[in-house]
Amino acid sequence: MRKRPRTVATKRAMSEPWWLKPLSELDAEEWEALCDGCGRCCLNKLEDEETGELHYTRAACRLLDIAACRCIRYPDRRSEVPTCMNLYQDFQQFHWLPPTCAYRLRAEGQPLPNWHPLITGCADSVHQAGISVRHIAISELEVDDLEDEVIQDFEPP
Repeated sequence: MRKRPRTVATKRAMSEPWWLKPLSELDAEEWEALCDGCGRCCLNKLEDEETGELHYTRAACRLLDIAACRCIRYPDRRSEVPTCMNLYQDFQQFHWLPPTCAYRLRAEGQPLPNWHPLITGCADSVHQAGISVRHIAISELEVDDLEDEVIQDFEPP
């Protein structure tokens, strides 16, 4: 019996998943696919000046489609919100991301959580696991004082 030659797809299937590569080795498409779509990075945060501790608020960036947990102007977001970070260009600053964030986890050498869409194959798994901000976020346009919107105990379920 003759063996068939390995194809690129076969070789890739036999290797580790691409999301286990170091962040510095991801291409732009892989980088974008690593996002779980939780929307937590789009919540406004307050930093304690004395301790440096970050406090998440319910107030989401005005560009976040809260129901979908996706930016409505993603390609142009930085022109509209200059403080929005481009993680692909500056992937050393992950301390402000939630501990569940795939970028932060991979930067720290940790695996993706079992609810991550790349693991489950289902884009809604982040919502089903209760990780997304879909049910807690409000638009920053509706907020008078960010301190009134601080989320207590903002840890994953």
